Amino acid sequence: MSDDTGYQRQTIINLHISGIDADTIALQLDIAKEHVDAVISDYQKEEEKKARSATAVTSAPTLSSFPLDGLVDKEEAVKQAQERVWKALKFEPEFDLSREETQAILEKFAKSKVEFVILHIDLVGSTKLSMTLPADRLANIVQAFTQEMSIVIRAYGGFILKYVGDAILAFFLADWDNLRVPCQNAVACANAMIKVMQQGINPILNQYDYPELNVRVGIDVGDNVVVQYGWDTTTLEDGRVIRKPHLDILGYTISVTAKMTTLAMPGQVVVGEFVYEALADEQKGLFKPLVVSTEVWEYMSDYTGKVYQLYGSV
Repeated sequence: MSDDTGYQRQTIINLHISGIDADTIALQLDIAKEHVDAVISDYQKEEEKKARSATAVTSAPTLSSFPLDGLVDKEEAVKQAQERVWKALKFEPEFDLSREETQAILEKFAKSKVEFVILHIDLVGSTKLSMTLPADRLANIVQAFTQEMSIVIRAYGGFILKYVGDAILAFFLADWDNLRVPCQNAVACANAMIKVMQQGINPILNQYDYPELNVRVGIDVGDNVVVQYGWDTTTLEDGRVIRKPHLDILGYTISVTAKMTTLAMPGQVVVGEFVYEALADEQKGLFKPLVVSTEVWEYMSDYTGKVYQLYGSV
């Protein structure tokens, strides 16, 4: 779909929501009424799906519908991170996080469209670290980093979708009618991860004369489709075979968030305009518009017809 077509579609929807009938919309925009009817029909179907997804989100067993920043003891998180990373460097890291809860959540939305706040975090400096450390020591550090960031994500009501090298892709359940809480939790989570990295993990790395590491985070919100790619098969000790669907997320938001992360400076959080607009004024004050060349960032908003605005933490 071209940008013009996307903008026209949104205009039709906006006029329809305003109570203007299809004949008048077609006349005002000088387009066929059949096209207007088709756009309105698609919009109504999407709204029905959103309503079903919102019901599923509400009934999902998660803390993501509550503001969690005040409940997370960040100083204790830093202290525990130091202890675990110290053990990981001195002995073997203990990575015992399960993705079963993520699987259960995704199964609720299989083959349907749902709103997620997507968080992408990657490790800055791992290339330099790989040049100074043996492979096994590097693996221990990356594994320790992955575990600490995952623990923080879960503390803020997020779910780990996947690990990609030294990056983590996570999501928070969302609802277009109530974006503030999941967006606030995602931003607070990002800030907490940076704090754990800077005050928890790096001091331990310094003790062992390892280069300091940093992270950068991208956050956006949008529609996503939960799709199934075959089955994951597990054979139990008694010979029984258990099959579970292998689920993943597809959507514009995934690629946009990954691209946003590459635009962040070390220790910075970059959010899209939908996330920024959903934040309370106090959190908005932590960000400023990010000036990016259209040669680097050219994603268009279907709602405004303009380049999708980004905001970086200050």
